[in-house]
Amino acid sequence: MRRTLTTLALALAAAVPLPALADWQPVEKIEHYRVSGRSGIELYRSIGENGPKAGVGRAIAFTDFKLLWSRDYRPQADGSCVLAGARPSLTITYRLPKASGDMPEPVRGNWRTFIAGVTAHEKVHGEIIVEMVKAIEATSIGLTAPNDPDCNKVRAELQTRLGALSQEQRRKSREFDRVELSDGGNVHQLVLALVNGG
Repeated sequence: MRRTLTTLALALAAAVPLPALADWQPVEKIEHYRVSGRSGIELYRSIGENGPKAGVGRAIAFTDFKLLWSRDYRPQADGSCVLAGARPSLTITYRLPKASGDMPEPVRGNWRTFIAGVTAHEKVHGEIIVEMVKAIEATSIGLTAPNDPDCNKVRAELQTRLGALSQEQRRKSREFDRVELSDGGNVHQLVLALVNGG
């Protein structure tokens, strides 16, 4: 199977007019979890108790996604197959803290700054996901293989490519978090300002 995959012809099939990349937009959702406190440190402790699970601990916020595809595989008269279309349906969900209860100033203002910064951070994760989906779309449309009347070779080659693109998305997200969460990083600064600001 591996030898067959490496000899695939991955050029566009001239006989099949291919659509331009689809004009689509992700659906973005925000889910909140409740936190409470009348000081920055109380709010941050509440995040630690109630935040979404991530690895061995809990995160301040988390971005997840659901991705479905509508693909148009077209067997050709010469026995080849071409993937003529691939349209994504992408839903990105941001899980963010929402403070309940009354907060005194300046805690309220500090919280607003904190949550705006955390939301902006998570939106970058969303952008990285959208970049991955666009890369999948670009590598999918026009993928072709000879002697593939059931389109199995094209499907197998596509899965190989998807794995690499998914790993790259994860790598970019991890690297972004590493920078943002490190000492002096943007999220680190947001936490310090919240905790030390009242």
